Amino acid sequence: MSEGRSHKTRLINRRALLGASAAAGTAALAAPALAQDGATIEWKMVTSWPKNLPGPGVTARRIADSIGRMSGGRLRVRLFAAGELVPALGVFDAVSAGTAQMAHTASFFWQGKIPAAVYFTAIPFGLLPHEHISWIEQGGGQALWDELYAPFGLKPVMAGNTGVQMGGWYKREITGLDDLRGLKIRMPGLGGEVMRRLGATPVSLPPGELFQALQSGVLDATEFLGPWSDRAMGFHKVASSYYSPGFHEPNGTGEALFNQVALEGLPEDLRAIVLEACRAENGRSLAESDWENAGALRLLQERDGVTVLPYPDDVMTALRETSAKVLADFADKDALGRRIHDSQQAALSRLSPWSDVAMRRFMAARDGERPARRD
Repeated sequence: MSEGRSHKTRLINRRALLGASAAAGTAALAAPALAQDGATIEWKMVTSWPKNLPGPGVTARRIADSIGRMSGGRLRVRLFAAGELVPALGVFDAVSAGTAQMAHTASFFWQGKIPAAVYFTAIPFGLLPHEHISWIEQGGGQALWDELYAPFGLKPVMAGNTGVQMGGWYKREITGLDDLRGLKIRMPGLGGEVMRRLGATPVSLPPGELFQALQSGVLDATEFLGPWSDRAMGFHKVASSYYSPGFHEPNGTGEALFNQVALEGLPEDLRAIVLEACRAENGRSLAESDWENAGALRLLQERDGVTVLPYPDDVMTALRETSAKVLADFADKDALGRRIHDSQQAALSRLSPWSDVAMRRFMAARDGERPARRD
């Protein structure tokens, strides 16, 4: 080999070594325990939920356990409840920075950072759980979600579902629109903006602070999830009026966030295990939530003296009309947000007639009612 060619080869090898070292250093920030010769990989999962909270807290624990079990112990995930490693609403930044390799949370918490994130949990009068899953998996929703989070070095996926939500807990009965004016309510996502336009005062608080805020008067009302989780949080002890429907959250998709470097640094089989553990939880948690919500609703009504109320007709009409205006304004914020909005609305237009024919009419028939004709 000539001296010139030998020198060139040494330069190429040196650059490759430096590049590999830099890549390894970056990966180490997000995945400090990558396996070497069969060693166990250890990850941290931070969550936005109180420890073992029925619904999302249980889901987060189950995902962590499933990953360890399916991997034969090659990948262990240590779970941190809200506040144990980072604050409940600090998990997005923690995973982006590599403080933890993954998180379990909900996308609407990031509305202030990336407004279109709300579409990947729920929007007012939007997709039902089965429709949302269809949009993400079949209608192009996942690709848009990936694109939205890519600048932050994050990979998002669905990871559990708490189902159709309730409208919330109110310390005083809502008899009409006037009762919303000045109402201090915790309602994240676009539902909060709808309430603001109707005269209420939305207050942003993480889940673990809601009971105390409702008890002390910081809040006049709060929504959270469904009867199972809500009863565990104790809201019925300080507010006896429970409203439905959950116009603001017809779906309850949980979000798993992965540091992209950490995820891509896993062996292919472990990466598949991590993603499939999240995917499997979508069906399992939805079935669990429906079953447990039904039981908890009965306990709330029969044992706890809770009154389940529908929103008055004038309030429901105002919520629907205002939601349409909020969504129209929101969609014009940026180009990617518009694409996400249009994609979900296209999914709604495609899926809603089928849900009507297949589900609404069946449920009416099952209940002995004649469904209204919808041409």
